Amino acid sequence: MTDGIINVNKPAGWTSQDVCTKLRHVLNIRKIGHTGTLDPMATGVLPVCMGKATRTIEYYDMDSKSYHASMKLGMTTDTLDITGEILETCGYSDISEKAVRDAFKAYTGQVMQIPPKYSAIRIDGKRAYDLAREGKAFEIKPREITVYDNNVTFIDLESGEIEFDITCSKGTYIRTVCDDIGHTLGCGAVMTALTRTASGYFRIEDANTIEEIIEAAGKGVEEVEKMMIPADITLEKLGRIKLNDNRITAFINGNSSWPNGFRITAPSEFNELFRVYGNGVFLGVAAVENGSLVPKKVVR
Repeated sequence: MTDGIINVNKPAGWTSQDVCTKLRHVLNIRKIGHTGTLDPMATGVLPVCMGKATRTIEYYDMDSKSYHASMKLGMTTDTLDITGEILETCGYSDISEKAVRDAFKAYTGQVMQIPPKYSAIRIDGKRAYDLAREGKAFEIKPREITVYDNNVTFIDLESGEIEFDITCSKGTYIRTVCDDIGHTLGCGAVMTALTRTASGYFRIEDANTIEEIIEAAGKGVEEVEKMMIPADITLEKLGRIKLNDNRITAFINGNSSWPNGFRITAPSEFNELFRVYGNGVFLGVAAVENGSLVPKKVVR
């Protein structure tokens, strides 16, 4: 039960680390970590890796994320969401539905985005949110993110409420999307709710609530194991390689293999990284460099 991933539906009000701490206690697992932070007010997909599966966390960075978000026109806050201190309010009676849809349509493709000051980004070794709370002045440089799809699903211009679905690259701040759209419309906007609906392989319809995991743990190991997914299954963008039997021990010991020691059975979509198998068992992740197989992460 100690090796695998549980797709958790994070509840509102919990930090991502709160989820890991709770599962560490409930499941009595020492090595545990999540694949991508969600703000406390956010809910939805939070893959939690346990045991040897924690060694694969870095390979989920390439996965796109999908969200359903709500925002409100007519205000800005210091945190860019509804929980922050209001900095400014503004009317929005002259905003049209077409203007809203055009603003979202323009916010696709490669976008330069400035992360919020209340975020976990490190500035000279300190978290940005710590500096912000201390009242320190600092600058966060714009970062390029990719918005693959952006679809407005609800507009109520009387209340200023807007809902939208967005699929984007790692590192995209949906609070900043709302703030940027608000600036484009000239009236400001803040995020009021956020649910992550997908993260790479993981989907919200398959996610387990904290209560469901606790209930399963109370019934025994077998019930929890039904929720756990082997790490290699979820690394969709990594190719597959089959090692020759005589190279399995060498790989486990961190040694490279020449081209005659392995066979590529599925292409890689990410930096020529591959899931490596020997005798049908997932052994780890490797890269093909100058024709040779070079171990990057051994999980056996």
